[in-house]
Amino acid sequence: MELFDVIGKRYSHKVAFDPVRKVPDEDLLRIVQAGMAAPSAGNGQSPEFIIVSEEKLVRGIGELSGNVPLRTAPAMIAVLTQPHARQVCDLRAECLIADFAVATLNMLLAATALGYVCGWVDGPFTKPELSRPVSELLGIPEDRLLILFVPIGYAGEPGPRRPKKPFAQRASWNAYAVQR
Repeated sequence: MELFDVIGKRYSHKVAFDPVRKVPDEDLLRIVQAGMAAPSAGNGQSPEFIIVSEEKLVRGIGELSGNVPLRTAPAMIAVLTQPHARQVCDLRAECLIADFAVATLNMLLAATALGYVCGWVDGPFTKPELSRPVSELLGIPEDRLLILFVPIGYAGEPGPRRPKKPFAQRASWNAYAVQR
């Protein structure tokens, strides 16, 4: 698939996945490698990843989260960061956010290019009462912070695509002229 087609086709799948159709380990590896290839502030390479494909773990995380995509996805990738990672950027927290965001975007695009649907689920994991047991389940050390999961698979039902604003409401040429 051509890059601009992949970008146009990507969306956040927020409904059920087909839990029966598995994602091959080779594809999960390629998706994580795409995340690892992302740029990072000062080449700090702070994002870390856990590929979760073992059915018992996937279901456990899904049930703990109560999130439909995580409850039904056949596989997911956890994105972690080192909250105290040494960064060149003066705005350390912002650098870490940018690092995991661009790594996650690379994975979303890679999954789409391979023919899967995927998403970005972070909301439930901002709460320690959920992030702590999930971190324990995956053996995440205390000096690492679980940021989000990327559920990956085939659609179990069609995912609604949210419309994007037109160009004129978000961009302009040579000077600010965005329609507000």
